[in-house]
Amino acid sequence: MLKSLYVKALNNRRYLQPEPEKTSDFSLKDKWFDKPFAKSKKEFSIAAGDGSFNIKKFLMFNYCPVSAESIIYDGDLKSIEQSEIFEIKHVPFLKELIPNYMSIFELKCCLKTINEYDVDYYLFDGSIFGDLQNHYPKGAKQPSDIRKQLTPGVLKLFEDNINDLSNLDLSFPEIKKKVYVHVSGEGEDDFKENEMDDIYNLYLSSIEKLLVLREVLKKNKKIISISKTSSNSELFHSNAPDIAILDQFTEKQGISKLIHKKVESSTAIPFPIYNDFFNGLWFTIFYVRLKENKNVLKVELPYYVEDEDEIREIVEIIKRDSAEGYPYLLNKAHNDVIITNKHVDELLKIGRIYETTNREQLRK
Repeated sequence: MLKSLYVKALNNRRYLQPEPEKTSDFSLKDKWFDKPFAKSKKEFSIAAGDGSFNIKKFLMFNYCPVSAESIIYDGDLKSIEQSEIFEIKHVPFLKELIPNYMSIFELKCCLKTINEYDVDYYLFDGSIFGDLQNHYPKGAKQPSDIRKQLTPGVLKLFEDNINDLSNLDLSFPEIKKKVYVHVSGEGEDDFKENEMDDIYNLYLSSIEKLLVLREVLKKNKKIISISKTSSNSELFHSNAPDIAILDQFTEKQGISKLIHKKVESSTAIPFPIYNDFFNGLWFTIFYVRLKENKNVLKVELPYYVEDEDEIREIVEIIKRDSAEGYPYLLNKAHNDVIITNKHVDELLKIGRIYETTNREQLRK
């Protein structure tokens, strides 16, 4: 099989020609502005956070390490961390469940950083607007009995737990035991009970994520979301993402025109809690290059801004501690928390977990 692929690769090989001069079918007029940015000379404290997870599949269960970290710089470097290893049976929507856990850890580290260190700005990796657009996996069930029992009293249990920043663990498992009591029996309904338990975990972890995010967004003027990739195409209305077009057809430092989006107009599924709060949020979105010939970044502010001077000030704040056109703290947080396959293998050895994946037979 591999031999035939090698032959196809040889038949398809191409010799690279010198790169032609870039020509664009896209009009950059009024959409991109070449503009140099200085580094901010203001005195301020800043923090950044990121999270990571990995999933190793075994015959009977999934081994899922999850980690998150916030790094604070106020003259000295400090950090807040949270991590856990989850052993989860084979469940639907596992690839949505584990990112939920990671996001909760990220957001709780962020909330603790803002509350305890009173940082002026927090750099958030990724897109909060995107998280709100996809607050619950498409196609996943939302059982009515769960929603009916999501009373103000239950929400208060969540919120009290979330605001106890001495504990950054997941809140929903304990609340599930107290409020949503489901005990698996020994019979034909066993499978249905287990399936319902899986749905509860997905739904309640989504609720917890939204509740922590709400607390973070109450500090919206401190939050700056930064992404290296994006699928958005509001500027050029092309099949290619805006960020890719700007990366390819611009080179100098600069900034795009501002995009303003309201959550209410972009979310198809109603929020199960605090619908008015989330739907009332505005986001200001723009693209920026901090250093010539380096990547374009997407920036989101979870509030409405039109003033050019305010936007310039925010860009200069981001640039102050950036290296090679990307915020140093975000880069460090990413490198600190990333969980590679090699890390997973080391964790398995430490935990003395040796169950086969069935792929071992292929190597004999």
